[in-house]
Amino acid sequence: MRISKSLIAILFLQLFIPQAHGAEAPTSFAFHGSGYGHGVGMSQIGARAMALAGETPLSIIQYYYSGIEVESLSDTQTIRVNIGHLLKNIKLSTSTPASTLSAFINNEKVVAQIPTKSSFSFSISGSQISLTSVTGKKSHVVTRNREFSIRWSGDSSTVSVTNAQGTLKYRYGQMQVKSVRTKDGKYFIEVTNSLRIHDEYLYGIGEVPSSWPMAALQAQAIASRTYALSKIGSIKSVCDCNLYGSISDQSFIGYAKESEPIYGKLWREAVDATMSSESTGVAITSQGLPITAYFTSSTGGQTESAINAWGSDRSYTVSVADSASADIVLNPRYAQWDRTVSQEIVAAAFLLPDVITLEIISKNPTGTVAMIKAISSSGAEAILRGETFRSRTRIPSAWFELVSVQN
Repeated sequence: MRISKSLIAILFLQLFIPQAHGAEAPTSFAFHGSGYGHGVGMSQIGARAMALAGETPLSIIQYYYSGIEVESLSDTQTIRVNIGHLLKNIKLSTSTPASTLSAFINNEKVVAQIPTKSSFSFSISGSQISLTSVTGKKSHVVTRNREFSIRWSGDSSTVSVTNAQGTLKYRYGQMQVKSVRTKDGKYFIEVTNSLRIHDEYLYGIGEVPSSWPMAALQAQAIASRTYALSKIGSIKSVCDCNLYGSISDQSFIGYAKESEPIYGKLWREAVDATMSSESTGVAITSQGLPITAYFTSSTGGQTESAINAWGSDRSYTVSVADSASADIVLNPRYAQWDRTVSQEIVAAAFLLPDVITLEIISKNPTGTVAMIKAISSSGAEAILRGETFRSRTRIPSAWFELVSVQN
């Protein structure tokens, strides 16, 4: 009997190529790496080290961003910051003496007003939001609507916003509480704080410790102002915002930042020092426009470019040396790190039912993982960028090696 060449080829593959089908899936995968964050733009650990060495805010900015200008731009625009995402319930209250909270519909009709030590509770009900006022042990359902605006009055009044993640205080602007429909047809509450970039927003940026050297704080204030200015102009429907008040954009913790004991005033001073006038502030530009001033906590010893991280080029994000990030003294938590990630999380990252084998197939010149491949027990393959894998599995950075698998 003659055997065809195609049949011989199939037999060869079955005999000599390892088959994933039917193999037992590891329970977890272990990684070893360095750095924290996407690694693009200014390294915050690096900026601190440069400040300690006597560098100025301008020299720090010019080191981490290439081919840019540093100039004064108008920054009194109102920015819409998401401070509560995909919520089912949320509470707004104030404990400031003589303060009042007012709820509006259509931004003009007052539907409820409460005094200090009372609260508004919001809960999603179908496509609408139920507003309940609570004073002591008494509660009253006020009305239902798709959107509410919340304003407060009283000297130095603050509003506490409480959800499942905890409570934060806010002092400036006003709040919007809105019902937003997700792609799968479900409705959630989105809460935003609308306030002025110039001071009200920047005073609440919680990106770096306020105890850091002043030059590093000012460099962060400049980068944060620039990043915010680059986001003005469009509202993201998914969050009802210009940007998120979290690591998805930049950390905004409201009044908690400027009211920090001892050091809070230092952050305010740093922000004030980067103001050019009552209506302008120092910002980073390229061709006259504010850049998307990416920054990262630390790196694997060299910053990454946007093209390597996300596949989208930004001329000002060239890779530069960042030795401070690899210094265990300057970066004790992330100069080196080890993480174990469960099978479920890794499989979900690749959108596979399971992952039998995991392979780093290429790296970027900076040392970050460029592409990583997974194979499932059915033989299905999926490939991700290293930065995408990092983001989905929540490991600290894309500077990593696969150490082991655990069965």
